[in-house]
Amino acid sequence: MRPLDFFETYPVFTHAEFVSAHTAGGRSEHTSNSLLAKHLASGRLLRVRRGLYATVPRGLDPGKVSPDPYLVATKLREDAVVAFHAALAFHGKAYSVWRRHQYLTAARGRPFRFRGQEFLPVQVPLPVRSLPDFGGGVLARPHAGGEVRVTTLERCLVDLLHSPEQGGGWEEISRSLEMVEFFDLGALVEYTLRLGSAVTAARVGFFLEQHREAWMVEEKHLAPLLRSAPGQPRYLSPRRESGKLVARWNLVVPESVLERRWEEPP
Repeated sequence: MRPLDFFETYPVFTHAEFVSAHTAGGRSEHTSNSLLAKHLASGRLLRVRRGLYATVPRGLDPGKVSPDPYLVATKLREDAVVAFHAALAFHGKAYSVWRRHQYLTAARGRPFRFRGQEFLPVQVPLPVRSLPDFGGGVLARPHAGGEVRVTTLERCLVDLLHSPEQGGGWEEISRSLEMVEFFDLGALVEYTLRLGSAVTAARVGFFLEQHREAWMVEEKHLAPLLRSAPGQPRYLSPRRESGKLVARWNLVVPESVLERRWEEPP
């Protein structure tokens, strides 16, 4: 594939992807690297980080171009999947606008910043780390001329309740998820149980029960979560905030969450 054709096809790409496409016609890797350097120098390409590039649209200043953050997050590792609040934002269901973009990966990593955007790697929970699609609920969606790997809304809900620190607090999580009109509750429960966490099962069950009418939650959806809930009281919040015990789920829930105080008029 000719370089310009490649750049038109892949708005964000890795060094390995370009070399693979360019050398398929018999060219050498040295020639591929020389072409990358040439187009970087001309302003046709932008280096996002080592081994990762973005195409600069014609006529734009490469110093002012910000590549699509979801495409960038997807390309930061071979197994990267946009997740948590970033996935909600991708699906158009985030209550607040963030400049932090989380992605799941099997490996440990460090946050990375580019043009005012932060990219945060989150290691996949061990029980699902080696499973296909990290346990399921991963989509490939066309976006901004490329393709984004992103979690489903069902997995978003479970992942956020499994790691609520990635959601910006209970108000942000609740207000965001309440924008979703429909969940595949069977898939949601199935993925929850795959994580093997009693407190996550209880959090998900409690949250679904709070929205029983809106999402048409039935007892058949809650029953497997109840069977997996903790035998002793656990805190809803990882910060171990005090509150009232919801005995059905063995969860100590802050009163602000029980009463949904963020819905009160100012």
